[in-house]
Amino acid sequence: MELSPLAIGALRPLPVAPSRIPAGFPSPAEQYQHDTLDLNELVVRHPAATFYAWAEGDSMELAGIFAGDLLVIDKSEEPRHGDVVIAAINGELACKRLNLNAQQLESNSHVSYKPMPCTPDVGIEGVVISSVRMHR
Repeated sequence: MELSPLAIGALRPLPVAPSRIPAGFPSPAEQYQHDTLDLNELVVRHPAATFYAWAEGDSMELAGIFAGDLLVIDKSEEPRHGDVVIAAINGELACKRLNLNAQQLESNSHVSYKPMPCTPDVGIEGVVISSVRMHR
């Protein structure tokens, strides 16, 4: 699978509401837009090393990653214990949590999936920096 970096300037700045929006009852907060936000600036630290991928399956639901989510992956970040990573396992890509103490890749799901040992043929392709969930 060919992974290409994020195109610089692929997104343009969009308006941002001046205050946070409650997910409960409506607030009488201002409804005016004061600023703009470029999602690249928010989620991309290293544009030349960043790529997107669509999540599939249910193995990372307890990590907040669901089928259909858009993952933002940085190939230049050094993977750390507990990071969600994209790993190449037998030529296939998988999204898993990195457990450096046990030297394995783990799922975060309500369903029991066996951990995968970090053997020499497993390659970490990047660290998941953030995800975007589509609601429609």
